[in-house]
Amino acid sequence: QVQLVESGGGSVQAGGSLRLSCAASGATDSRDFMFMGWFRQAPGKEREVVAEINTARGTPTITASVKGRFAISRDNLNNTLYLQMNRLKPEDTGMYYCVAGRKSGVAWYKANEWRYWGQGTQVTVSS
Repeated sequence: QVQLVESGGGSVQAGGSLRLSCAASGATDSRDFMFMGWFRQAPGKEREVVAEINTARGTPTITASVKGRFAISRDNLNNTLYLQMNRLKPEDTGMYYCVAGRKSGVAWYKANEWRYWGQGTQVTVSS
């Protein structure tokens, strides 16, 4: 029932920017979209958290490797999550997934704590 649909991925040169969007729909419980975030997975690497946000409060949490370059935000009226990515580096390359449904109090950085996942959008950064 819940659907998360990402868009905005693409190929850019190092130092460039992309803005990813995630359209969320189908919530059956107000808690479904209380927390939303982004994970990414590079080829041959484990899935890693990028950022999350408390959608009610607008409070972001950003992983250290992208802090200062990436920003997460949301538009609750339109049920849309964003990831603004600036000064991109080749190591940012990977499939980016929109996630939702983390329960309060669980580890935000654990992929298996997130209930809902989008299909992913590819980001490729060339040097």
